[in-house]
Amino acid sequence: MLVDVAACGVCHTDLHVIKDEVAFPTPAVLGHEVSGILAAVGDGVTHVSPGDRVACSFIMPCGTCRHCEKGLEDLCETFFQQNRLAGHLHDGTTRYTRGGEDIAMYSMGGHARTCVVPARAVFPLPDGVPLHEAAILGCSLFTAHGAVRTVADVRPGESVAVVATGGIGLSIIHLARAAGAERVIAVDIDDAKLELARELGATDSINSLSVDPADEVRRLVGHGVDVAFEALGSVRTVQQAVDLLDDGGRAVLAGIAPAGQTLDVDIAKVVRRKLRILGTFGARASTTMPEVIRLAEEGRIDLGTLITHRFAFDEIGQAYRMLNDREIRGRGLVVTRPELS
Repeated sequence: MLVDVAACGVCHTDLHVIKDEVAFPTPAVLGHEVSGILAAVGDGVTHVSPGDRVACSFIMPCGTCRHCEKGLEDLCETFFQQNRLAGHLHDGTTRYTRGGEDIAMYSMGGHARTCVVPARAVFPLPDGVPLHEAAILGCSLFTAHGAVRTVADVRPGESVAVVATGGIGLSIIHLARAAGAERVIAVDIDDAKLELARELGATDSINSLSVDPADEVRRLVGHGVDVAFEALGSVRTVQQAVDLLDDGGRAVLAGIAPAGQTLDVDIAKVVRRKLRILGTFGARASTTMPEVIRLAEEGRIDLGTLITHRFAFDEIGQAYRMLNDREIRGRGLVVTRPELS
């Protein structure tokens, strides 16, 4: 499907590629959090039509591999083999070239004025959801929903901690509160981000440069938390998330770490205290994207507060420099075509 891109989110995963911290072919067009207007659709597509307002999931499931057939679309083998390893779409080709040279695509390569997206990753937007802001539904909220609802299965009344309150962490906080978590504790080293976390539903905040997070969580709650989310991808923050758990708790790792980072935890503690360490990557596109779109339509997701920085198309480089320097409080958004609505 051909999409005229209205906006594309600024995600730390793209920054990992820029900094050569994860393996990906270059040269490449990055950007994987897209909203826009459909310019054309392929044969047999019936769920959307040209002219529709759409948002796209960064997971682009093939629908036919062994994982997709089990409903595990976030583990789609075709997506990982063709896109994440080769920079291609499902057919083994890219839609970008320069001077006759193929240019790799990170997901759909959304930092472009027009991009091609497989039909299974394209979802119609109701009129009540702003087109440009809807871009962040496709990764930030999509990933957070998978972490909160599918992997952690946060229940009403549970206590939650979120370590690292960037775009994904803030979305996790927002959705954990929506899921009924009674206590949501934000942990970061940046007071401005912690303030935003409170605006988005955190009941408490901890600056880990000032106090020991594990001690402070136990002071606040009386014990560890039921669920601790890690949303950065570093050895230190993963250790921190595990340390925040109550007996029988779940640590959910959502942050993508640079290549070579390894888990370092006290094995005896994990075994004797019956802790669970769970990985999460994206979500099931076919069911999760309609759900986050519905939440946005109902006003239960505050897209305007989550998006703290907006950039023009020719400011993409500046956006990632600011992200690298921790100057973006929430989610950054590249407004590719401001005239679209």
